[in-house]
Amino acid sequence: MSNELILEKINASTVVRFGRPELMNPLSISVLEALHVVLDDSAADPETDRLIFTGEKNVFASGADLREIAAVTPDGAREFARRGQTLMAKVAAHPRSIAAVNGYCFGGALDLALACRFRIASQDALFSHPGSGLGIMTGWGGTQRLPRLIGEAATLEMLFTGRRVTAVEALKLGLIDQISDDPLAAALQYSGQ
Repeated sequence: MSNELILEKINASTVVRFGRPELMNPLSISVLEALHVVLDDSAADPETDRLIFTGEKNVFASGADLREIAAVTPDGAREFARRGQTLMAKVAAHPRSIAAVNGYCFGGALDLALACRFRIASQDALFSHPGSGLGIMTGWGGTQRLPRLIGEAATLEMLFTGRRVTAVEALKLGLIDQISDDPLAAALQYSGQ
């Protein structure tokens, strides 16, 4: 595995850490492909009780790599979206997937967090779907999962404005389940279903 993803086994948990904070941990095509392998391996491993996603420093992840999005042709757009949708479906199917959001969680990274069964965030975490300011719309399932969690009105406001939502507001909205000084430690202790 490259430095884009750092895997660590802690007891019965597999921790997937996005390891390029200097680039805001983009969910590049290579990262998505590596995550597919991690999820397949996790599903086949009876020793893995939970799968935890987290980032480095103050960045969970920034979403799709904008350079790769800029290079997507009309003919390739469906495949680009399908790659992310298939991954998010695998995350959602995992019975104990947890997002330990330690900072910025934007775009496709928010879609990943939404696909998880449980979301824990640091006090300084920020959530956003900034696509409206970029002239793009998320294609990885966030438009479906977000309104199920926070309702249609709050979802439309987030999607249309691209506004950054704080952890405190995210908790009030139901976007996250818990705030912790150490989201990874809280995820490792999580015992819910």
